Amino acid sequence: MNYQKKIWIFLIVAFIPFIALQAQQKTKKKKTAKKTTVANKPINTVHPTPVDVSNDAIAAPKVVTVTSAFKPSLRNAAKINFTAATPVIDSSKIPLTYNIPSQNLFFSYQPVSIKPLELSIDTAFHWENDQYIKAGYGNYSTPYVETALAFGDGKRSIINLRGNYISSKGSLTFQEYSKAGIEGLGVFNSTTHEITSRLFYNNSTQYRYPAGNDFPAASKEQLQQQFNLVGFEFGLQNKIPSDYGITYHPQIKLNSFFDSKNASELNFVLKAPINKSFGKIYAFDLKFTADITTLHTATISSINNNLYYIEPSVQFNTPNFKLNAGIRPSWDNSTYTMLPNVTVEAKIKDENFILQAGWIGYFNKNNYQSLAAFNPYIQQPSLLMNTKIDEQYAGFKGSAGKHVTYNARVSFLKFNNQPLFANASGTITVDNASSFVVLYEPQLQALRLHGEIGYTVQEKLTFSSAVNYTQYTNQQLYEKPWGLLPLELTGSVRYRVTKDLQLKSDIFFWDGADYRTKTLQTQKSDPAMDLNAGVEFTVLPKLNLWVQFNNLLNNKYQRWNQYEVLGFNVLGGVVYSFR
Repeated sequence: MNYQKKIWIFLIVAFIPFIALQAQQKTKKKKTAKKTTVANKPINTVHPTPVDVSNDAIAAPKVVTVTSAFKPSLRNAAKINFTAATPVIDSSKIPLTYNIPSQNLFFSYQPVSIKPLELSIDTAFHWENDQYIKAGYGNYSTPYVETALAFGDGKRSIINLRGNYISSKGSLTFQEYSKAGIEGLGVFNSTTHEITSRLFYNNSTQYRYPAGNDFPAASKEQLQQQFNLVGFEFGLQNKIPSDYGITYHPQIKLNSFFDSKNASELNFVLKAPINKSFGKIYAFDLKFTADITTLHTATISSINNNLYYIEPSVQFNTPNFKLNAGIRPSWDNSTYTMLPNVTVEAKIKDENFILQAGWIGYFNKNNYQSLAAFNPYIQQPSLLMNTKIDEQYAGFKGSAGKHVTYNARVSFLKFNNQPLFANASGTITVDNASSFVVLYEPQLQALRLHGEIGYTVQEKLTFSSAVNYTQYTNQQLYEKPWGLLPLELTGSVRYRVTKDLQLKSDIFFWDGADYRTKTLQTQKSDPAMDLNAGVEFTVLPKLNLWVQFNNLLNNKYQRWNQYEVLGFNVLGGVVYSFR
């Protein structure tokens, strides 16, 4: 016990000086220190909360001791994350759908006018001026010559010159004809515009050669039907729409048509189309056309036939729906007519099948030139009238698979002033012997069925066929639609066997047309079929041989009453290329 007491007394005595020293230092700091500095930086003193001290407690002040200085520092920056994130989908953008066509070429039927398009020249493409001459000879004393020349650099200018000549002489008296023509085509490009031009001259000569025995004695010059056509065409179009989305393509056509019997005709055509687009869907189309004709014959000093019309329309185009809604105010020889111009096309979604319908009205311009091109045995016309056509149609078109295209349409038509062709009646003279007079039917209605089908395998095989069936009804003045075919069927096949061998074939079939005899009786021609075939192959790098067979069935049918066509004929020759 004495030992433990000694130890405790020693410890208490040892700590008394230390405790006293600590109390003295704390009292001194409380009285003198208002601020203190750490590392030469001011630190605010923290004042403690007062504490109640009882009588039994030792009265000692409470302070906060700062053990470390405040060191301001920046927060550590986050490291860059290089992991690719999923892009945010912008719902305001329209998704683009790309339809990649197959390697085959499809040319679906489109009932629109042919318009020259800008030639897109690939900078990697080297333009070559191809030039060739094709010559041959056949039975019925048939020489044949065709040539084509090309000039220009292919970018700024392209100039083509073409020429052709053919003639034949059949076994019947005066059964002979000849055709010749030459033309020059030019396309000139600038940065913003394209200019197209054409100069041409055509000549066709045939003779009246009736099959009957009542033909009067006449010289060859008296029976000659010779027509000449010389003309000029000019067009201008902007290649890129303006800042306001406007495109334009004015055209001017001027030609002179004359025969060997002192008849001459001057034709002038002005077309001024303009198109204004509103975005990619809406557009406004406005066209103005002036077609002016003046004819002078040996018996009539002047025959005027003028036609003017305006075509305003609104277009709505989307990938699956197309609408053209417009009108066609027309002035036919000062007679005003309002015609409709509404067409609709609707594509079945995800299918190559398009429904089409429309109600359109238009004019067929009739002049001496167009009538003689349809029937070269007509008399000089004493009257010119234009044909007004009102057509309502519905149908479909599209493609099946990768190789087949088709088009079908049913139309209901109304014709006003439709030209008919009847054999001249009365006393037989040199002027009216086996010639045709042009008669105008005031009103004629018809139901027409039209169909097309095509099959294409790359550039090796091409097959196309078309059929037109027309049933004429409700004829007002004349007994029958003389000279108009009720049924036409055509077919064509092109087959490239190898690079140096190509085969082709064509077929034509039609039902005979009604015609009026010299005794004013109506009869019907027999049906006709014409089958042709040809072959062309290479024998030298620049030389090809060709053979053409026409009328293989030797069917001597009559398209026009009393005018028998040539029988089986064959032509052969060479094609030499200067390239």
